[in-house]
Amino acid sequence: LGSAGKTFSVTGWKVGWAIAPAPIAHAILMGHQWIPFTVATPLQEAVAVGMEVAPQEGYFAWLGQMYQKKRDMLLDVLNQVGLTPVIPDGSYFILADSSTLDVPAEPGVLRDVSAARWLTREVGVAAIPPSHFYSPAHQHLTNNLIRLCFCKTDEMLEAAAERLQRLVKG
Repeated sequence: LGSAGKTFSVTGWKVGWAIAPAPIAHAILMGHQWIPFTVATPLQEAVAVGMEVAPQEGYFAWLGQMYQKKRDMLLDVLNQVGLTPVIPDGSYFILADSSTLDVPAEPGVLRDVSAARWLTREVGVAAIPPSHFYSPAHQHLTNNLIRLCFCKTDEMLEAAAERLQRLVKG
């Protein structure tokens, strides 16, 4: 499965693809036929051209280098402020251990949700609670984790870094 939104940084386009053995491809086609009902054909054509041209223009190498630079910058900041990150390899999201944060408990609210809210309100850095991606039986696995995205402008990442560094400066 692939996504033009992720591959070409056009998340609003909602164009994707699947490569699979014939029986699985047929099942995907049958399901997909009734889910979106219609598609944006010009966007599909644009993605096809992009897939042909991107390797020739060095786009994928450039994209990987750009994201690695952004990832490494955010990893450094997270380590500096005691939010131990899980180093991603193939995503522009970082999970970080937020157990060092003194986050007020909210009755009936999972800790990762409280931590994400607290970071947004008190620090000015938006985080995503990973428990939203888990079934209720497994949400406890994310209690001390937050999810941060580094597919942002350098200016936005620098502002987030400054705000996060205030955590250790008091």
